[in-house]
Order: sequence, then C-alpha cells, then structure tokens
Amino acid sequence: MNKYTKIGISALAGSLAMVSANAVEYTMSGGMQVTFTTADSVGGAQADSGKGLGSATDLGFNASGELDNGYTVGYFMSVDTDNALTNTSAQLTVGMGSLGTLQYNNEYGSKANGIDDITPHAYNETWDGLSTGAGTTVANTNNPSFFGSATASGSIDYRIPAQEYMGTTINASVTYDPNAGVGAASKAGVAAIGDSGSGTAYTLQVAHESGVEVGGGVEILKDAQGLLLSDSTESTTAYVKYAMGGLSAAYQVAYQDVRSGTGVVGADKEADFMSVAYTYGDLTVSYGESSLETKAVSSTVKRPTIDLDSLQAAYVMGAMTVSAAMSETKNLGGVVATKYAENTLSVSFAF
Repeated sequence: MNKYTKIGISALAGSLAMVSANAVEYTMSGGMQVTFTTADSVGGAQADSGKGLGSATDLGFNASGELDNGYTVGYFMSVDTDNALTNTSAQLTVGMGSLGTLQYNNEYGSKANGIDDITPHAYNETWDGLSTGAGTTVANTNNPSFFGSATASGSIDYRIPAQEYMGTTINASVTYDPNAGVGAASKAGVAAIGDSGSGTAYTLQVAHESGVEVGGGVEILKDAQGLLLSDSTESTTAYVKYAMGGLSAAYQVAYQDVRSGTGVVGADKEADFMSVAYTYGDLTVSYGESSLETKAVSSTVKRPTIDLDSLQAAYVMGAMTVSAAMSETKNLGGVVATKYAENTLSVSFAF
C-alpha cells in the first residue's frame, strides 16, 4: 500500500512538472487594516474589557499554470506579516475540466468550512469579535459556526463542475480529512496514532437566477479506530439565501450530534444565523443575529442560549474601506447575565 502511495505521489509530481515555465503566472496582493476597538465584558474576565489599537498586515501569493493535458494548476497562500510571519491560508487546486476540481487544503479553504456561516455582512460575522477580543477559549465556547471546522485544514476536496439547468446552478463537493480536528501534517509526516480520527464532509448548493439559493452539508467524524457512523460525531447545516440588486438576506441552521468515544454521548449543539444587508453605491449596512445552544447531557443541565447580534456598516473609497461594527453577546459561555460587548472602527487598504 505504501509503495502504491509513493508511486501515485511521484506520478502527480511528474505531471506538475509538465507545466511550462513560460505559462506560469505569478501575482501578489496585499492589504493592511488598522482597528480601534473597545470591549466591555459584564460578569466575565477583567482581561476581556478594555480598548486598543490593532492591525493586520497580509500578503497573498498566487501561481497558476496549465499542464500539457489541459488541466490547470493553481496555488494560493496568504501570510500575516504582523510581527512573525504566519501562514493563514494555503490551497493547491487542480482543475480537470469536465471531471471537476481537486483542492488540497493545507490551511483552511475546504468547501464545507466555506458554508459554516453564509449570512451577508458589511464587516464580519456576528461572532467575529469573540475570536479577537474575548480570547481563544471564550471564542470556541461561544462560536456557533462549528460546521466544517474539523475538516478545514489538512484535507482534500473534490468539487463537481457547476451544473446548469433551466436557470439553476448546482454545485456539490466531498471533503476527506485523515486527521480531523487538527492541522495538516508536515511533508511526509503523519499524525500520532490515537490523536484523532478521520472526517468526511459533503455539501450541496442550488442557486436559481431569481436570486434564491439553498444549500447544506453533512460532516461526519470518526474516532481513531474508524468506528461506524453510529459512534461518530455528526454535524449538519442547511440555509436559504436571497439576493436581488443591493438587498441580500439569509437564514441558516446547524446541529451537531456529539459522541466522544465508543458510543459515549456528548453535549449536542444547535445554532442558527440570520442577517440582512443592503448596498447602495459604495455604502453597505447590515444587521445579523446568531445563537448557540448546548443541550443537556447526563447530569449536566442545558446551558442558557448564547445570543449574538451585530450592527455593521462599511464605506468603500477606491482601495480604502472604512468599517464600523457594534456587537454584543448575551449569556457568554452559557452563563446567565454575562455579556460581552465590542465596538470596532476599522480602516483597511488593499494594494
């Protein structure tokens, strides 16, 4: 089995080598964002309150070419250049024409993770402030966008060619991750036995020329022994979205059936998202709400529902965008009367 794997990898490397050097195109893009944020955590950790000036500096690199057989190959990588260089996103894509597309997701980029929250917004998702202001642990506890996160990195997608039929466009994908819930292995590396199991995700999206789009997906995680579906954690999501002119609106639900170990039931999660956005010229405004409910399990009672909402606006002036967001989280961490409020003013430049 290992011999065949090595042969396959060598064959792929040989195919990639057929790209003509003259046919390869390289592009670079970048951007810088400066933010001023105030945060107030009522009943939460004192460190989650305060104010600060922050920044994000990013560079994006693209390379694309064509193989002798007509297949296309593309590579994208985004790095955060604030202090130490950090790889924030990286994917290798092989376009096979009518056979579809293969994409290796080194750092994020999977199709399943791409539909974790499809609601429109002027600045960012309702839960975005939790990941930057309230700390990693708090963010994970309160984040309703759990769908697709376990198979986002170190995974491979197969995406069918878009199917057109009577004004309807159909897209579908399947994602496989041999080490769900952890990052990609290094070159020729493997994950330690028992550290994690595998994950598979499926998505389906149907968009109509009337502006209506419906979609959803299933993500199935198995333990390190590859136990059957009945002993696996399973996440599902479904959404409906409408866009016409400058108006867009969406509603989405997600559910996670948690099993940790051989048939051991965990605390299930249920989330929903809704938002509306309107763009007039260079100005976009949006309002969104989301919630996360952790179900009761064994002797642990159901937690209070975590509610998040965000009012946002963005104004584009050429390469500069000025954005503002007022966001609030109620019952932070599933604790009654604990709130986290965050106000952000952002100025970003693209170059």
